[in-house]
Amino acid sequence: MVTIRLTRAGAKRRPFYHIVVADSRRARDGRFIERLGYFNPVAAGQDVPLKLDVERSKSWMERGAQPTERAAQLIRQAERAQAQQQ
Repeated sequence: MVTIRLTRAGAKRRPFYHIVVADSRRARDGRFIERLGYFNPVAAGQDVPLKLDVERSKSWMERGAQPTERAAQLIRQAERAQAQQQ
């Protein structure tokens, strides 16, 4: 099954996550199909905490990709932010 999930990057105690589309059988930080964006939970100042291609994520979900709970929250958050900008 194809999932939309987070892969961890960054240093110890400074997490940074890429939001990716991957085969659910692959390792968390392993091979992925497409990178959709990123999430920086410790963003400060001018850093952008969330950048996500909402259209591509919708496209993948229409084709059957299942987002994890956290990825689904981030997708909803990005959709709200995009709606407020318009």
